[in-house]
Amino acid sequence: MNKEFYYENRQRFYRQMKDNSLLVLFSGTEVRKTNDEFYPFYTNRNFLYLTGLDSRDLALLAQKDSDGHVKEKIFLLPPDLLQERWTGARIRPEQAAELSGIQETGYAGEFEDVLHRLATTGNYRRLYLDLYRAAPTDRDEPAHRLLKRAAADYPYLRIENANTILRRLRTIKQPCELEAMRQAEKITCEGITSMMKASRPGMYEYQYKAVFDYVLGQYGPQGPAFPSIISAGKNNFCIHYYAYKGQALDGDMVLNDVGAWHDYLMNDVSRGWPCNGRFSERQKLLYECALNTSDHMFEIIRPGMPMKEVDAEARRYNAKLLVDAGVLDDPANISTYMWHGGAHHVGFDVHDAVETPEVIAPNMVFCVDIGIYHEAWGIGFRLEDNCLVTETGCENLSAATPRTIAEIEDTMRQNFVPGFLK
Repeated sequence: MNKEFYYENRQRFYRQMKDNSLLVLFSGTEVRKTNDEFYPFYTNRNFLYLTGLDSRDLALLAQKDSDGHVKEKIFLLPPDLLQERWTGARIRPEQAAELSGIQETGYAGEFEDVLHRLATTGNYRRLYLDLYRAAPTDRDEPAHRLLKRAAADYPYLRIENANTILRRLRTIKQPCELEAMRQAEKITCEGITSMMKASRPGMYEYQYKAVFDYVLGQYGPQGPAFPSIISAGKNNFCIHYYAYKGQALDGDMVLNDVGAWHDYLMNDVSRGWPCNGRFSERQKLLYECALNTSDHMFEIIRPGMPMKEVDAEARRYNAKLLVDAGVLDDPANISTYMWHGGAHHVGFDVHDAVETPEVIAPNMVFCVDIGIYHEAWGIGFRLEDNCLVTETGCENLSAATPRTIAEIEDTMRQNFVPGFLK
């Protein structure tokens, strides 16, 4: 990503803002972990999408006047040599301009006064804030705190939700985003195939994770795009499993749901394999059902298809295969073995914060995730790939990561040799 990308993202946002409006976006604040320690900071992705600035306690303030002209300003943390000695250099104005394309800067301590002056001029009728909660119990973000102050101090400003516009923009990926996702896919492929090559009966889940983390570490300091899900045996029946304490016993399936990121763009890939490198007959039967279902989806996904049909058709098709295989008694009971959907969008977030589309359009990227969980047989896994919608169909971005039984078994016959992989 470069400043032209972030500049154009802002322009597309501003075109959807109403005149006589203000926009305020925050990068977010640190969350205290304990005593003098904070959790690793994660910049608000909508703020990052518009600015390219990856740091805590920043704010973007834009004003769109009656003639449609927009002025914008970034508020930065002020230089503090003592604090920077402990926690690293802060973004300087010239760096902010180079990264974001925003020329006017100020410091965080000035933000409230500048906003107050603009809000009380009488020139502005609306205030756009990024207002979103995944659950009612989520903690207040800076935008929610400003919302409460604005209700008291500026009741004449109508609140507009910037989140709605941003979700719409993020639904369609730009060419540079797609290129970054392709690079992330290559890194993820290296990580998964290395786990396959290292796999053996008796290996602990944390050892698989160590292999994956090692490989990703050869491509940069950012690490996994999200907490890796790596499990074996009975732990595969916990869909979001993070303990890493289990041991893969001979005959167990290893499940992983992992991803890398590159230049802030993420992916999400799942593979399952027998830890001993050889699929049993039952494992083959279930895996072929998942693989054939996934292949079917990549054959039919194309622009104009209803988005809700991706999960619906995957369930219908997999149910038919499982019935034909004598595993499932009735297609209506597919939830016995398919416990979740999987067509979530991917991008700046692994579950990308986009506007859920009614129909599929070119340059959308979402997962095709086929999970089968047969507790009675002790076999649970999922096959998850990233689907790029093209003008005439779709492309499997993660197709290079071994996904057929033959590809997986062939990969597992090779040895994992640690080394610098670039």
